[in-house]
Amino acid sequence: MKSIVGLTPWFSVFTFALLANGVEPTSAEAGSPHAAAAQVDRIIETEIAEKGSKPAPLVNDADFLRRITLDLAGRIPTPDKIRSFEADRSSEKRTLVAERLLANRDFSNNWAAYWRDVVFSRATDQRAVPFQIVFERWLADQFAAETSWADITRDILTATGDVRENGATGLLMAHQGDPEELAGEASRIFLGIQIQCANCHDHPSDAWSREQFHELAAYFPRVRVQPRLNQMPRTFEVVSVNRARNNGNQIFQNPQVLFRFLDRNRDGRITQAEAERSERFAPIFDRLVGIIDTDDDGALTAEELKNAPMPQNRNNDIEHFMSDLNDPLVKGTPMQPVFFLTEEGPRSGLADVDRRHELADAITDPDNEWFAKSFVNRIWTELFGTGFYAPVDDIGPLRIARHEEALNLLAVGFTESNYNVKWLFRAIVNTEAYQRQLQASTGNVNDAVEFACATPTRLRADQLYESLTALSGTAGQFQNRRAAFIGPRNSAKTRFAETFAFDPSTPQEDVQNTIPQALFMMNSETINGLVSARGNTPLARLLRAYEDDERVLRELYLMTLSRQPTDAEIQICQDHFLQVQDRTETLENIFWCLLNSSEFLTKR
Repeated sequence: MKSIVGLTPWFSVFTFALLANGVEPTSAEAGSPHAAAAQVDRIIETEIAEKGSKPAPLVNDADFLRRITLDLAGRIPTPDKIRSFEADRSSEKRTLVAERLLANRDFSNNWAAYWRDVVFSRATDQRAVPFQIVFERWLADQFAAETSWADITRDILTATGDVRENGATGLLMAHQGDPEELAGEASRIFLGIQIQCANCHDHPSDAWSREQFHELAAYFPRVRVQPRLNQMPRTFEVVSVNRARNNGNQIFQNPQVLFRFLDRNRDGRITQAEAERSERFAPIFDRLVGIIDTDDDGALTAEELKNAPMPQNRNNDIEHFMSDLNDPLVKGTPMQPVFFLTEEGPRSGLADVDRRHELADAITDPDNEWFAKSFVNRIWTELFGTGFYAPVDDIGPLRIARHEEALNLLAVGFTESNYNVKWLFRAIVNTEAYQRQLQASTGNVNDAVEFACATPTRLRADQLYESLTALSGTAGQFQNRRAAFIGPRNSAKTRFAETFAFDPSTPQEDVQNTIPQALFMMNSETINGLVSARGNTPLARLLRAYEDDERVLRELYLMTLSRQPTDAEIQICQDHFLQVQDRTETLENIFWCLLNSSEFLTKR
């Protein structure tokens, strides 16, 4: 495979990174995630010192356990787990708890939910939403089986079959097999490169041309996502079309029938709203109006439609055409598949799946540094709140990485592990960089030194839901764990996800709290039931177990924030006891305040 002109040969980067720090690049060093973690720390700490700064101290045990449990298992730890971890005097306990969490199915579920959001947050076909749980379950099984990220990527890009049965079809279903959408998303998700910006013109800030984008899209024109007839429940199927169908454009075969079907109010005009009745006519309505709307009223008459030029039906094509921007009704320029990073394409005469396999092999080739770098940067960003590149899905040869030597070292180690996902997590969570405390911001962005301290990040919807579930510990709305997208659209977790979900590719500083989220945490029946002191709720159990109010207070802090209250917080709570003069109401108020605190809603 050819490399991009001007880039350093890939494996020499790793050798340089090691030699620059006085370390011999032995095979044992490259293969050990713990050795890689130590080397990453040396690189980062050296660069922090060169900037005249110092790294923050390591977090205490309770904060570390909360952080790593949220990151790996997707929920907060229980008070018993915290007490046990704090009492453990082993010097290896942080490494050992990481291993226990990595071995738990919760790790696979948590990260499958993360990638579900990466793929489906930008779905262009909302009919895919009910099937995302199939993708999530399939991906959780892959992580549990320790399938390599390269093999997972290949399966996603080359999938066929019923979308209800084969979760690997998720990405193709999410974009209805559209070649241009799939090209942009495949590059963004698996390479971290936003080549979709070159769809209509050469990329404004990268080297990619419009032709290169459409050459990438040319790997996908034979993919079809079609409904399976007479199937209940309703489902779709990803199929390959390797022979052209010469049946013309059916929606224009009889324009009079089409007009009668769409003109529901019989006013002699088809409006934008009426055009939406036809899935095949709606996408070209605006273009037709711009060409044949002779009276400029924004609608189409029967006569105008009759005289319309017949647009080419791309659904009948087995090759991709780059549209002519000056005349969108013609096919445009035929494109042959070429992978933009190597400027090489597949052998001629290949069927659809074989051609997509060629693309998957090119993307996952060990010589393609961006495949490993993209995954490393994503995971690091999610664990740290900030990454080597930002935004997380906009990297590439013209971008400048922070602490590039550390990124290169992890990317090469990940590649040499055969893209073992857990290898990378072991390497990252065992760094001291991952275990550092938060530090108060000076308010000056220029004073910040990347990875010198922890960055608070907002909990994803799944993490927040699972944490509330763990808090509940009893039957109720949160007992049906992992119910999102499994049951009815009005299931508790589905509604919760619709309120709190956000695209995990969004930079943390751009993720905004919303009024519905605040109202849910403040006023919903779910939260009110959780903080209630009646029945078998967490607070009710504490009140039955302890007569001492301060003991109950400390348990509430440990349950929600994974730490003991400070002396100042105890004093504030005691003042509230005196003000309210009702034990139950006071503790319900405090519990409610803890759940609504930014500290509970973020990872620190």
